[in-house]
Order: sequence, then C-alpha cells, then structure tokens
Amino acid sequence: MAPGWLTPEQAREVERLKQRDAEVRRHEQAHRAAGGPYVRAARYQYRVGPDGRRYAVSGEVEMDVAEVPDSPEGTIRKMQIVARAALAVADISPADRRVAAQARAIEALARRELHARALKAAASPVDVTT
Repeated sequence: MAPGWLTPEQAREVERLKQRDAEVRRHEQAHRAAGGPYVRAARYQYRVGPDGRRYAVSGEVEMDVAEVPDSPEGTIRKMQIVARAALAVADISPADRRVAAQARAIEALARRELHARALKAAASPVDVTT
C-alpha cells in the first residue's frame, strides 16, 4: 500500500515500526562491532507494517563463549571481549547480562587455571646441572 493511502493511524504505526527497526538494528550492530569474530551475524524477527514492508521488531546475535583450547590466556582475552560485546549496547537486555555473566565466569575459571599452572611450575624442581 502506498504511503498516501495509509490512514493517519496506519502512518503512525509505520513510523513506530521504522523507529523500532532502527533501534533493533543498532542494538545488534553494537554487539557485532564490539565482539568482532566472537559475535555471529544478527538474526531478526520481522513484522509486516500496514504499508506492506517488513520491519525488524527484535533480534539476536550468537556470542561464542567457548574456551580457547589449552590456552587460559587466550580464554581470558576472548571472554573479556565477549563480556564487553554483551554490554556494549545502550539498552542492555537480560539476555545480554546473562552472556556477560557467563563470559566472566569462564574468564574466572581460566584465571584459576592459569594460577594453578603457575603454582605447579614454581613447585617443579629446577635442573641446575651444568
């Protein structure tokens, strides 16, 4: 339906949908920009407006919270990026907070592993033969 054929109420609905679409896309793009390779492409749910166009009304990105194999240092760096990406938006959702908390928990485990490795290395006998 052409914009000239919309009722005033329908035109207001189209404007609300346009604003929501822009908000949703900004939100997901902020995650992607902050998370780089650890954030997958956004998936959107759409609603068709009275003008016949599709508008994003919600969205999500998948964040990679897998540990870096055999690298607590790599896991720490990765989880810091993932947590920042989860919280890089203006309107943080409960799902965003859960991902950030999960990344921080994995980071804490990696720090403990790194500490345990350092203690083990310090306790190992030193070969002083010449």
